[in-house]
Amino acid sequence: MNPIISTGHMRSFLMVLPANLQPSERLPLLFMWHWLRGSPEDFLQKGEVQQAADQQRFIAVLPYSEGATLLGSFNLDWPFDITQPSSRMDEEFRFFDDMQACVQGQFNVNPSCVSTVGVSAGALFTDQLAQARSQRLASFISLSGGVGASIIKPWSGSMRHLPGIVLWGGDGPPTMDGVRDFLGCFGIGMDFSNASRELETHLTQENHFMIECIHNCGHVEPPINAQPGESKYAGLWGFAFNHPYWLTPGTSPYQMSGLPVELPPWCGMGAGSATPRSGPGCPPPTNPCP
Repeated sequence: MNPIISTGHMRSFLMVLPANLQPSERLPLLFMWHWLRGSPEDFLQKGEVQQAADQQRFIAVLPYSEGATLLGSFNLDWPFDITQPSSRMDEEFRFFDDMQACVQGQFNVNPSCVSTVGVSAGALFTDQLAQARSQRLASFISLSGGVGASIIKPWSGSMRHLPGIVLWGGDGPPTMDGVRDFLGCFGIGMDFSNASRELETHLTQENHFMIECIHNCGHVEPPINAQPGESKYAGLWGFAFNHPYWLTPGTSPYQMSGLPVELPPWCGMGAGSATPRSGPGCPPPTNPCP
């Protein structure tokens, strides 16, 4: 736990360091934004982040939410909806800046390998952060996020083209496969396939390199089967490490080598390229409603 003053507010974040860190190591930095009603500790555990950091040698930053209220009633954790004023968005973007400066001031971070990862509500915010901080981020990973759907802020463009992963859980409303997002409990749920495809449309128009991944399990934890001996999401984190800042816009080493085996077979390069997952084996759904 690390407290920090940002825009005059006391904020905090978890920081994960790899075991046996050596002074000579120059490490990538991954920001990980949790899902609605989640926590940094939840992301740490479900994402097997410590194991991944030990194996793949990176620093992870998992922020604590200050909250973002929709219509004075629903706390969405992160600011991403159309009711959030620019001042609230700027506050959270500055929080990112301050956390990055704090970590880079004390550890040997590779500034060409800074990425942001979000899940659900955290992904909806990550997709906004990727636009606002495209000149600092090397890449982004959106896991069940998107833009421009229902109450979500649109894509307004980015100063720099940065590679990304766009992943979601099937084509259907929040009730798909008996799984609902939290907003669906109040009858205002959103279709993450629409939001993700809207994000893909803008990425394609702006010539961002993109990996598309589609599974059939609804709005749940991605059903990824890790390679033996690796952490659960090693392939996702590996995408960030394989796409440093200095790559030519719109390009990827994967265009020459193909997708690595660590990524699921239901991923492809570019919008509309994925062969969606089929069959059983989905993670058990959880009821997000109080």
